[in-house]
Amino acid sequence: MPSVGSSSARPADRAQDGPGLDAPDVPDPATGPDVATGPDVPSVPLSVLLADPALGLRQIAGPREDRPVSTTGVTELEDPTPYLIGGELLLTAGVPLPKTAEGIDAYAGRIARAGASALGFGLVPVYDEVPAALVEACDRHGLPLLRVPDGTPFVAVSRAAHSAMTESRYRDLRRISRAQGALVTAAVRTDALRSVLNRLAVQLDAWTVLLDPAGNELVAAGARPDPAAPERLRALMVRTIAQSRAAGSGRGRVAPTTAADHHEGLHLTVHALPGGEGGATPPAAIGVVATGAPTAVQHSVTAVAAVLLSLLTSPRHALGGDSDSSAALVRLMLGGSPQEVATLLLPAAPGACWVVVRGRLGRQRSGRAAGWGSGSGEDPVQLAALGTALATPYLDLRGRDVYALVPTTPGAPTPDPAAAHRLGWTLGFSAPSATADLAVAANQAERALRHALAAGVPTGRHREQDLSVHSLVPAADAAALARARFAALVDAPSPGYHVLLETLRSWLAHHGSWDRTAAALDLHRNTVRQRIGRIADLLDMDLHDPDVRMELWFALRWLPGERPAGESPDRSSPAPDIEPG
Repeated sequence: MPSVGSSSARPADRAQDGPGLDAPDVPDPATGPDVATGPDVPSVPLSVLLADPALGLRQIAGPREDRPVSTTGVTELEDPTPYLIGGELLLTAGVPLPKTAEGIDAYAGRIARAGASALGFGLVPVYDEVPAALVEACDRHGLPLLRVPDGTPFVAVSRAAHSAMTESRYRDLRRISRAQGALVTAAVRTDALRSVLNRLAVQLDAWTVLLDPAGNELVAAGARPDPAAPERLRALMVRTIAQSRAAGSGRGRVAPTTAADHHEGLHLTVHALPGGEGGATPPAAIGVVATGAPTAVQHSVTAVAAVLLSLLTSPRHALGGDSDSSAALVRLMLGGSPQEVATLLLPAAPGACWVVVRGRLGRQRSGRAAGWGSGSGEDPVQLAALGTALATPYLDLRGRDVYALVPTTPGAPTPDPAAAHRLGWTLGFSAPSATADLAVAANQAERALRHALAAGVPTGRHREQDLSVHSLVPAADAAALARARFAALVDAPSPGYHVLLETLRSWLAHHGSWDRTAAALDLHRNTVRQRIGRIADLLDMDLHDPDVRMELWFALRWLPGERPAGESPDRSSPAPDIEPG
């Protein structure tokens, strides 16, 4: 029995092989080139064969769209359709062609419905010219009809088609290889998540985004589409996760890893990151919004990006589990000093220092996964997204609070507070500090966060004023005066010296506002009033006097732990302040 193309299995037989195998898609001739072949099947556009002068092919009927040809086959059967799988250029010399117009019409209709890309009719020895009835039938059924001239062997057509397919495959592989190299290079950058998504956006010419299991946007790259598209992408992610969970609870069901949708001419796709199937935590995913349907090459490139992002959001990477971090932990546990440990974590570059960041998770986003607020950052994807926003792997997530150390060197990536705010965080940043002054920087970041929370702004920053009265007072004298000024609070009963000082500091920073101080300290306004009243009694001062407030404010700045360790009595030191971000 003659074979057609490269397959002799009937489609009906294939569909009955078992529940895990699907019947091959039979393309609609009217749907264009993307349906005739799957993404893993090499094909060649019909126009390539028509443009080959050595073949001399000419299309004489049917639609002029550039259909893909996945294989070629020669048949002289009256009904070759049981042996077709779709996408073939079927070649015939007309031996089985019926003698009546009705029979020819039925012949062309069967081949078109079977999904063949085109029919090639060879001249001689049976026919000197293509029958007019066949031309009319192919036009009627939307089947491209090619005239194969005398002197062009069918094997030459097959050879040219497969040669073009091979070249196309090599071209695709080269594109995939270059894209893989670019993605891997991006993955080793400090801002790896954003770099990988940026590179993927360039390769796909699309907007790309890393989504958590609830569909919330973590990191995005590329030209942002209109707001309806990201919201529709989020809904697609939620549906995909729901289907994945349903599949996980059913025996023998395979969880979906990719889903697609369309919105006003845009193609939306969700690609689940590998590694989340079957686990307690649903996988994160890459979301893509593009103007065109994804090609086979783009599918492959996206799969590479998904693997890289899966590795980058793993718990070990999200927590900065590299060898230097591990060595630093060992040194600390064995009694090493922060200055000694810092040499492993902070690049040895001129001007290298630390910025301490304090953050508070404020608003709850819809559908937020339970990773936030559980106490130790169980959701590595969320943690990696926050680390990307802050440009550091050194994070300590404690429920709804985060503590971070950001190493700063010239040319290094800088934190992106706006990205962290989109994740729901309000942040306070310290001034750049040496390792020995991290405790001071931590106090600065804490107060900057409280100021931001009270002021309702996303970011607070500690800043240094260039000129102040501090430059007129020797540091040792100022520190001695500060200790004497607050000596009456040292033995104060509950809530104690440090709590009273912090309440006074926040109250002065908020210009005596009871409500803003209460919001910053997470207290009731009456509690703030009671504490300020107790402080006024113990210090025997009128805290409503602006001169008294000014004196206490400057004294607070010179208490132990408030100034960097390197400042000497004869060194002028600017006065710190807090500014909203």
